[in-house]
This record gives sequence, C-alpha cells and structure tokens, in this order.
Amino acid sequence: MGQPPRVLRRRHIHFLIIGGSALLGLIALFNPSIDAIATRHAAATPSPAAHSAAPPVAVPLALPATETKPTASQQQTQVVRWDDVTVRSGDTLAAIFGRLKFSPNELYAVMAADRNKTATLKQLLPGQALRFGSDGEHRLTAMQYKIDRLTRLEIDRSDNGFSARNIKRPVETRLAYASGTIDSSLFAAGQKAGLSDAVVMQLATIFGWDVDFALDIRHGDSFTVLYEQQYLDGEKLADGNIIAAEFVNQGTTYSAIRFTDPAGNGGYYTPAGLSMRKAFLRSPVDFYRISSRFQRERLNPVLHIRRPHLGVDYAAPTGTPIKAAGDGKIIFRGRKGGYGNVIVIQHTGVYRTLYGHMSRFRGGLSVGSQVRQGQVIGYVGMTGLATGPHLHYEFLVNGVHRNPLTVKLPNASPIAAKYRAAFEAQARTLMARLDTVKRTTLALNTP
Repeated sequence: MGQPPRVLRRRHIHFLIIGGSALLGLIALFNPSIDAIATRHAAATPSPAAHSAAPPVAVPLALPATETKPTASQQQTQVVRWDDVTVRSGDTLAAIFGRLKFSPNELYAVMAADRNKTATLKQLLPGQALRFGSDGEHRLTAMQYKIDRLTRLEIDRSDNGFSARNIKRPVETRLAYASGTIDSSLFAAGQKAGLSDAVVMQLATIFGWDVDFALDIRHGDSFTVLYEQQYLDGEKLADGNIIAAEFVNQGTTYSAIRFTDPAGNGGYYTPAGLSMRKAFLRSPVDFYRISSRFQRERLNPVLHIRRPHLGVDYAAPTGTPIKAAGDGKIIFRGRKGGYGNVIVIQHTGVYRTLYGHMSRFRGGLSVGSQVRQGQVIGYVGMTGLATGPHLHYEFLVNGVHRNPLTVKLPNASPIAAKYRAAFEAQARTLMARLDTVKRTTLALNTP
C-alpha cells in the first residue's frame, strides 16, 4: 500500500524547502547582496519536523535599484524652462527682469557675480539676444547673453550664488598673401592687390621707420605680404596681423618678420633679429604734406627776413593729432615766442624733440609727465608766427639740431638672446614663403 497522504505532503514540502535553500545558495554566489536575505530566510524557516502547511516565503532574485535623489544644489540649478528675449529699443536688464517676473534680488545677484564681465549688461542694444533659464518655482537658474558673434556671457546659479564666464567661439585663422607694384600710391597699389585698408596701414606702420611713404615712394616700388585672415563658420570675419612682409623702395629691400614670445609680446624684426621699430617715429603726424623743410637759411614767410629753419613743417588741418616721436619726459609745456604753444620732450640719452604751433595740448599732461612713443600729446594749430595750420617739428642730438627727415634713428632692442633660436627658425620658414609668393607672382605676371 502507498504512504498515507499526510506523509506524502510532508515529504513534498521537505523537498521544496531543500530545493529552495539550494537555489538561494547559487544566487548568493553571483549576487552577494542576496546573502543576507538567504540567511534571514533560513533562520526563519522551521525545521521539517515543526513545519506546518503554511506556503513558502517568496524570495526576490534581485534587489530594486536604489533611487538617487538630486542634491539641493542640483534641484536649485535644474533648468526646466528657457525664455528667449530680444532686446527692445530703450530696454534695460531691469525692465527685462520685470517682464519675466524675476525678483530684483536676483537682478542684483546677477550683476554682482563678476562686475568686470556683467558690466556689458548695462549697455544692451536693440536686437541683441538673451536667454533665461528658470526652475519649477520660477527662480532664475541660468542666463546667456550674446555679446557679439564670437563672445557669449553665461551666468549660472550655484550653492554660492551666481557665477559668470565669457565663452569664446573658436575662430579659424588662414594664411593669405598679396604682392603688388606701386604706380601712384601705396594705398592704390594695395587695393589693386586685394589688400584691405587695415592691412595697408599695417604695412606702412611696419616699414614707416625706414620709408617715408609721403616722400620716398617711387614708381616701380613693390611689396609682398603674408598675413592672417580670420574665419567663422566658413565666413571671413576680418584680416589679422601681417606675419611677414617685404618692401622694395628705390632699389633697397626691407624685410620684416613678426615674432611673438611666450609671454605674448609681439613685434616686427629684420631677418637678422633687429627691431623694425626705431626709438623714434620718422613723422609725428599722419596724413600730412611737408610745407617747409630743414634749412640753414630760409626767408621767414611772416617776418620776411632770412633766418635758419631748424625743423620740418608738416601742413595738416587744425586739430590733427600730434604724437610723441619717442618715449620720454615732457620738460616744457606752454607758450614759447614765435613757436606758439609748444611741448619739448627729453628722450633717453642725448635726444630731444620739439613740437610747435599747437592749437591745444592734450589734457592730463604737464611738465614731468612720462609719454610713450605714438601717444597723442596735442593737436595741430597755427599759434605763434604761422601763416596756416601746421606742426613745426625739431629733432636735437646733444643739443644740436638735426634734419628730422634724414637723421639716422637709433633702433629699439633686438630679439632677446633666449628667443633667438626660435626666431631664426621661424624667419627662415617665412622668408622662404615670401620668396615663393614673389616667384609665383612674377610667373603669373610674365607674358
């Protein structure tokens, strides 16, 4: 006869318990987190002798993933909505904040984030774009302001308030070249070669210490230029720096290489490493014509007597800026007889310059003021003995007047010795490129 039903059920349950324990052991080998559950279950499971007909406990094969809640800072800075705003005529940031229902306290906190960066928000222009991010409680969490095509101001909320940073879009720099021959003027030849006025002005500035572009230019003079162009998204933005150039004036060749040291200081040097920049400008005014040259004896147009004219007169409209020819200190500023309004600058060593007939002096300068080469010190006029607006300019060496148009000007400092090897390598490469451009241009222009 078979076993009684009660005995069969007891054995069946016993086998289930043993099988379940074995299964828990296998799971624990692959998932240690089940270990504790299996142990607790074994301790709570009655022995076969004491086991009742109660159903077995269901054991999960894996624990549910722990839910990670955002921190207070993450909740605070979470952007749930963006509002795009176009600046209207007469708009201010306060007016925009008011329309968007942001609090005045948030406006103050934004402007205080970094005053150097957020100052631009005080000068909003119609048509400019801003974006505002806010959270579920309509608190400002982020802000973006497109300053220009290249720069975007980003402001973000954090635990410590708002922070500001400028994001610059990367600009692609390409190398361009041009070569031309002068028929009438440098500007006309530059335009014919496809150069912008800005690049032509750079060219004149680089070689301006050696070549007087108002007096020394001759038919047949030529130039070759390598320069940078800046592009954004395939569109040209602007011309950059000239990196190498050559100018041939009356048969004399002048070459210039741009070199920037690791500190970011850039300048132009000859291939031998001498500075193109001289200690003095050849002329202290732009856009001029010479109305009277340096002469040991000249008939004075006002007094009608013969006397030395120990300087050069540059005719120019009243108000034309006058620049310091070199670094130095003002030792005289005021009225000086027939010179009218005059400034005299003492330069390093034995050099002194004088600027006469000024209509007025630039504000903030007085006797003892230090000035830099190219700094505006006054404006063209016709004070004193003058028949028309012009600058009378004198150049003295050891107290002796010298002709400003012909005096040999001292050079500025050459390439520092620690950068010479890097400069020479760069100079060789760029001079080779210039030579290639010249030969290519010559081949294209030869019938």
